[in-house]
Amino acid sequence: MGDQENDGMQVTSDGERLVVRVGGEMDLDRAPMLRNALHTAITRPGGPAEIVVDLADLFFCDSTGLNALITARHDVQEHGKPLLLRAPQRQFLRLLDLAGADTLFTITGT
Repeated sequence: MGDQENDGMQVTSDGERLVVRVGGEMDLDRAPMLRNALHTAITRPGGPAEIVVDLADLFFCDSTGLNALITARHDVQEHGKPLLLRAPQRQFLRLLDLAGADTLFTITGT
């Protein structure tokens, strides 16, 4: 897949691991782009064994962004791949907690 960058979202892959770096805001305008990038990576035959969503530079996420990640979580479960959320900011962790979705994801610090 190589490297791709689009509107504050960068996708990199080394074949085994796909990393989606999301920066800025994840809202109604940008969530479909995230959903599509993750769905394509997860469902592609011979795709990466692990999906990492790097949230270190994401300072705002609304329910549409969270929904994109929950949809991706469902997709990875169907395809037997892990989905990791890396370095989420406090606002995103609060959103997970308020939505009751804090136990749905594996969160890593690095």
